[in-house]
Amino acid sequence: MISILRTLPTRSLLPRALSITKFMDSSSNATIGGSQRLLALAQHLRQYKAPSFPEDIVEQSIEESGGKVVSQVGFPESATPIDQNPEKFRPKKAAVLICLFEGDDGDLRVILTKRSSKLSTHSGEVALPGGKQEEGDKDDGDTAKREAEEEIGLDPELVNIVTVLEPFLSKHLLRVVPVVGILHDKKAFKPVLNPAEVEAVFDAPLEMFLKDENRRQEEREWMGEKYLIHFFDYGMGHKKYLIWGLTAGILIRAASVVYQRPPAFIEQNPKFKVPQNVSKDTVLP
Repeated sequence: MISILRTLPTRSLLPRALSITKFMDSSSNATIGGSQRLLALAQHLRQYKAPSFPEDIVEQSIEESGGKVVSQVGFPESATPIDQNPEKFRPKKAAVLICLFEGDDGDLRVILTKRSSKLSTHSGEVALPGGKQEEGDKDDGDTAKREAEEEIGLDPELVNIVTVLEPFLSKHLLRVVPVVGILHDKKAFKPVLNPAEVEAVFDAPLEMFLKDENRRQEEREWMGEKYLIHFFDYGMGHKKYLIWGLTAGILIRAASVVYQRPPAFIEQNPKFKVPQNVSKDTVLP
């Protein structure tokens, strides 16, 4: 990941001799079936180890939004150090599912949702399936798959969790863990939407979040530090979607990990510390 304020190290996901394009380029080897490419991708994603961060470094001010994970701002924890007493500042956690599958053209795609227009917060915005951790969830993968089943009817048995990325901080300092899963049989997924939460489900090519196409940005400032929020326009047929904020940030990171290269644009993550006095009203601008 590239930032003007701080350059985040990009960890190698695959051995140097192996390129992710070998697995995702449908024209590279006609003898390799789609399921075998996904199996190869899953195998190598399991080698990825996210940067380690203490479990107890963020909390106290959380935007619940019905327990869902939608935010206008979101950054990797490594770009947003927390200067807090861990005994006083512990986070509630949430997880989102980055569910990847192979499209008809052999491209790698990710499942996204459009929130119901009837919701009181973030109505109509694009999000990854996910929500806050609940009692009984064994881990972040459990949280992400449970929420995906509740929101869009995605059977947890269809998703193979292969890795987790480093946590992100939402606008309201919610700790969000991106969970990467592989959907090997897209045809077996029959969406059943929860109308109270989700208005639509769609998919987009993961690689688009590395390209400087159909993208714009806005500069914001907080505590004297400037940073960028990214907006991606995406269309499927006559439907148009805007993917931005926390969701865009997570997908930029996921695409960078999967394709082993930084985006073609500058991310400019902030390099600020969360203020010492955090209340329920503390938010990033």
